[in-house]
Amino acid sequence: MPNDITAIATTFQKLHDEAGTFVIPNPWDRGTARMFKSLGFKALATTSAGFDFADGRKEGTATLDDVVEHCRLIAEATDLPVNADSENLYAETPEGVAENVQRLAETGIAGCSIEDVNVYGPGPYGDGPIYDQAAAVERVAAAAEAARNLGRPFVLTGRAENYLHGRPDLADTIKRLQAYQDAGADVLYAPGPKTADDIRSLITSLDRPVNILAGLPGMDMSVTDLTELGAKRISIGANLFRTAFGAALRGAQEIANEGTFSYAASGATFQEISALFDD
Repeated sequence: MPNDITAIATTFQKLHDEAGTFVIPNPWDRGTARMFKSLGFKALATTSAGFDFADGRKEGTATLDDVVEHCRLIAEATDLPVNADSENLYAETPEGVAENVQRLAETGIAGCSIEDVNVYGPGPYGDGPIYDQAAAVERVAAAAEAARNLGRPFVLTGRAENYLHGRPDLADTIKRLQAYQDAGADVLYAPGPKTADDIRSLITSLDRPVNILAGLPGMDMSVTDLTELGAKRISIGANLFRTAFGAALRGAQEIANEGTFSYAASGATFQEISALFDD
């Protein structure tokens, strides 16, 4: 764990309190974490999809134990604050959510997210792909209380997952995020909206910092554009992982199918890569 997690976590909290927008790229291993630090980024966030794919699993199949170890490795790789993509916090009940916030915080991360996706099927918390709002709020409140009891800053991000589960309902998404805000979430996040009008409506309807997912297909907005719309934090999700994996895949396909090696011309040099790790 970093030597002074309280200082690192305080830095992360200040990034959300200060004026301006910051980009929080998503490493999937120690090397990419150190690469992003060398490029001047101020904080990092894990990517659950990138971690799963890099480890040879289908998306969403990592266990809590897998994620805890991954968070520890990313948090120890640099002295930057790390936010964990912790999906639905790997628990159905509010009590389980609270326990897992504590467990994740012990890895040295500076914050985590909680999604309103129901992966457990029909039960007391709803039977759809998204939790009933009341149940989702109860879970966010439990996570927020656990975060406040850690004895150090810890940024909790409440996520509304409508758009990623076939429910592109902006009004319901805003209503949910407002409820998560009232339940104690420090940051609000709804991956999926792509247009300036939708993103502006989302941000202006909330009283907490908002994270926007950039680089989605059909979304042509820059950091400057999203800053002007009022985004506080911009994340990339698995996009950089997909780019890197895609380049390796195309190169391997070229070898297998054509027997040629032209892909190698676009690779970074050993000197470029080694320079990223000089510290």
